[in-house]
Amino acid sequence: MRPRASAFIATSLDGFIARPDGSIDWLDEAQNLIPDGEDCGYHAFMAGIDCLVMGRHSFERVLTFDPWPYGSLPVRVMTHSPVAIPIALTATVKSFEGTAEALASHLYDEGVRHLYVDGGLTIQSFLRAGLLDDITVTLIPVLLGAGRPLFGPMTQDVELTLVKSRTYDFGFVQLTYAIETPA
Repeated sequence: MRPRASAFIATSLDGFIARPDGSIDWLDEAQNLIPDGEDCGYHAFMAGIDCLVMGRHSFERVLTFDPWPYGSLPVRVMTHSPVAIPIALTATVKSFEGTAEALASHLYDEGVRHLYVDGGLTIQSFLRAGLLDDITVTLIPVLLGAGRPLFGPMTQDVELTLVKSRTYDFGFVQLTYAIETPA
């Protein structure tokens, strides 16, 4: 058994989650387009999440946010090398060196039933392992031309079923897909 795994992420219209150097300045600028009180469904999504799984690069980026945006939500950082976790976060943040399959199984055994998977490489690893159940992508109206893609090379096609789409007056388009598991 494993927990349900969902991704909720923004990309440029050309499919990048960051510039080649990892900068998300374009996303910070896009935040200025969002009217007060609008969160594009983020809080409703987070209300059903038991644990957040992210990669090391995403974790290091989020550490620059003030305050820490996840409160007491358990966070697991997937990494291939040791990661420094600030003392103030050690009660909720832990690193995990292993596969997506091993982490999902471990978290299920701990009682986790719904994961939020974040970060390009982490989303890709869960997708390749057949562990990602759905993905919500918010398209930001900017073309970067180059950067870190949300999706990398695949060994096989991944079939998606559109569950919901939403357009926002400020130019964002949000698409939610169920990921079909091969029979």
